[in-house]
Amino acid sequence: MIIAVFPGQGSQTPGFLSPWLEIDGARERLEAYSDQAGVDLVAAGTEWDADRIRDTSVAQPLIVAASLLSWAALTAAGPRPSGVAGHSVGEIAALAASGVLSDADALRLVGLRGRAMAEAAQTVETGMSAVVGGDESAVLERLDALGLTPANYNGGGQIVAAGELPALAELAADAPRGTRVIPLQVAGAFHTRFMEPAVAALRDAAATVETAAPDTTLWTNSDGSTVDDGRRALDLVVAQVASPVRWDRCMASFAAQGVTGIIELAPAGALTGLAKRALRGTPTVAVKTPDDLDAAVSLLKEDQA
Repeated sequence: MIIAVFPGQGSQTPGFLSPWLEIDGARERLEAYSDQAGVDLVAAGTEWDADRIRDTSVAQPLIVAASLLSWAALTAAGPRPSGVAGHSVGEIAALAASGVLSDADALRLVGLRGRAMAEAAQTVETGMSAVVGGDESAVLERLDALGLTPANYNGGGQIVAAGELPALAELAADAPRGTRVIPLQVAGAFHTRFMEPAVAALRDAAATVETAAPDTTLWTNSDGSTVDDGRRALDLVVAQVASPVRWDRCMASFAAQGVTGIIELAPAGALTGLAKRALRGTPTVAVKTPDDLDAAVSLLKEDQA
């Protein structure tokens, strides 16, 4: 069972979409996504600098658009993966890939999500830092003492702390024993109480969107389970804006359900890195550019042989 996974915010880098626009029809698809999301995604993915694409209102639709662009190229080139999952904003790409949402509705929702979360982040100066290594209970105890929230349980020995910037600076200055603290390129404390205003805006928009049952296995970040009802899947994604991402439980579920390979769509690298630590021995392919599609298709064909 080969599954496709879709990355979250912070995976974007300047110019990463340039090679994808060489594919026939890709520029036109991205221009349509731009209209739907309300962001010039062509310029953002090819010309804008790191600070500009770090903006939440840009980064979120840019990542989802890139994931769906690379998903379209992958599925046009070979067999479809047997399941999908997304990390944080990547869940919106997973909903589109599984047929729960149309691409157009996915881009409209992620455009709104990015704007609403950016607005919520302006209320208080907040951010996120990855805490890698160490004892999980000691890490959680330290976060609690600093008033920080474990926003992402990423597995593979990584927890993402979120909260106010002075507390994150104190965490970095006096990290728990055996850990490294790495500030993330995001502009707010996502998946915490700071994002509750964005949930209301996204819920109102989601209520007007048509959903369908997923046409493939779909995992949720809420608890790592699979979801077979499209409306419930979208409701969970809306609520996820202000609640922790349980990617650790998703990976445990992948293992329990016999996943034999993982393909990460663009902008790829972060989730395959986590899988290499948490799901040792499971083949992975990070589809960073179109040159990586052959390896992904080969993995899919091997699984079906």
